[in-house]
Amino acid sequence: MTAQVLVVDGPGRVRFVPDEPSGPLPDSGFDVRTRFSGLSAGTDLSWVKGTNPMLSSAWDAELGLFDDARPGAGYPVRKVGYMQVGEVVAAGPSSGRTVGDLVAMTYGHRTAHRADPASERVVPLPHGLDPVLGVYAAHMGPICANGVLHAAAEDGAEDLDAGVRDRTVAVVGAGVVGLLTGLFAAELGAASVTVLDPTPGRRAVAEALGLATRDPDDPGTVADLKRGWRHGPGDHGADVVFQCRGRTAALALALRLLRPQSTVIDLAFYADGADAVRLGEEFHHNGLGVRCAQIGRVPRALRGTWDRDRLSAVTLDLLAARGADIVDHVVTDRVPLAEAPEHLAALADGRRHAGLQTVYTA
Repeated sequence: MTAQVLVVDGPGRVRFVPDEPSGPLPDSGFDVRTRFSGLSAGTDLSWVKGTNPMLSSAWDAELGLFDDARPGAGYPVRKVGYMQVGEVVAAGPSSGRTVGDLVAMTYGHRTAHRADPASERVVPLPHGLDPVLGVYAAHMGPICANGVLHAAAEDGAEDLDAGVRDRTVAVVGAGVVGLLTGLFAAELGAASVTVLDPTPGRRAVAEALGLATRDPDDPGTVADLKRGWRHGPGDHGADVVFQCRGRTAALALALRLLRPQSTVIDLAFYADGADAVRLGEEFHHNGLGVRCAQIGRVPRALRGTWDRDRLSAVTLDLLAARGADIVDHVVTDRVPLAEAPEHLAALADGRRHAGLQTVYTA
């Protein structure tokens, strides 16, 4: 099997290099040819721009600390991306796969891959699902499902719908994470879902998906929404807010939208560290909370019943229910995989602008 892997050699320097597996295919392994590779604009471009904290600081996984005194991973970065769909082209007899199977994985932007099911997550894609939707099955969709699960855990529940059913839900940010999270909440029975984003085009996509929208930059938006979200005297606001935009102003907005003693479920990554977050106004006076719903872990109390595979399973349910809408409105750009290095470099330096969801195609 011949393969090319995308490598970031330094800020703005991206290329494909040969990366072929050595030796025969193990009985338990299988080879895939990449069909689709989704761009995660925030994470992928952080490597190309040089802003990812892993580049400069060592991550101590045991202590959960970044150590600025020790060097980070640095360049070159050989694994960029986590939204792949592969077609099985060879399969070992004990791999559990058949030639022609489509699987979702997280092996990075590359033309082909030798998979080891003992150490890698493999999500088989069901027949009848548009295969491009598989870019969401292994990682991106579970990120969003995990956010909804964290909302349930805040109430001591373990059913995915418990945190949103019959509740007023706000979603800050109409990127892919925000839109999928909003769809999860709507499909799971939220009383209402309102998506706030300053970009008219993104609000239009949310509306096409059946979600209500507001422009957070319009004067009076927050006060108007909170007047409508009345639960009792002195009790106005959304039951749960999902914060899906990596900007400090977005987190401040999420806190302002909440009803008292509620929690923002934060799915965003703040490349600048969120130094400007204000904790002296609504956060303090309304007794609010912020819960980071990071995909590396499900809520502690639910570790016995939920894992990444179950999050992928509920993602496939969402894709089956709303897949046609997602393909029509969310998957905005398809770029040949061979052009990915130049495309990423151009996005990083502003020569090109990313649509909502870019998918690299073989």
